Amino acid sequence: MADVDYTIAPGALRERPHALADSSAQHSFVLTEHLVAATRPGSIQAESFRGLRSNLLSQHVNRGRRALAICSPAAEAGCSFVSANLAFVMAQAGVNTLLIDGNLRGPSIHQFIASDHYGAGLGECLADDTLPLAGVIKRVQPSLSVLYAGDAGIAAADRLGSSVFRNLISQCLRDYDLTIIDTPPSSLSADARRIAAVTHYALVVTRRDKTFVKDVRVLLDELAADGAEPIGTYLNDF
Repeated sequence: MADVDYTIAPGALRERPHALADSSAQHSFVLTEHLVAATRPGSIQAESFRGLRSNLLSQHVNRGRRALAICSPAAEAGCSFVSANLAFVMAQAGVNTLLIDGNLRGPSIHQFIASDHYGAGLGECLADDTLPLAGVIKRVQPSLSVLYAGDAGIAAADRLGSSVFRNLISQCLRDYDLTIIDTPPSSLSADARRIAAVTHYALVVTRRDKTFVKDVRVLLDELAADGAEPIGTYLNDF
């Protein structure tokens, strides 16, 4: 469990940020209340992610598959929520995990794992392929690292289909057991499809009363057409 001190008050979760130290760069991190797998490990939400972890370990990671794009057909499905919490429980199981904020148009991973210093991120790596990736990735815990979006925007997002991005992901696959990439809604851009085409595998997140079945079918067909294998769907009911 993370070295963060939490106090639970009636009806609320309050943090006393004993931040997590990144020994290599002397940065600190705070796991926010949105990272339920860390802050409410006994909750139904946390248990659902541990169940998802079991399935992915047996059906994905243990078969040598080292990357996974987390996609959703529309906004408000909880893609970032699933990405961050899944990365955390994977790291808990000892899987050397890298979480990438691939939503360059509206990054939000920092809302789950906050840092006192973000610096360069994926956007800068896409703009400058000479930037050392090891110096940009932040190590949060021994088995959990994060690549934030950095100076994100449309210009950076347009490079997700470039050879620079493919080479970056290839390096991540060599250095980590599992690379999880949060992506923007497919209804807003083609970024998720570009990312999934590189990772080759995707998990589609849906949300009760928010996601339409026809939109899920369209996204599944689009992913398959791009050469990405949808390994399943996850119903986010929280």
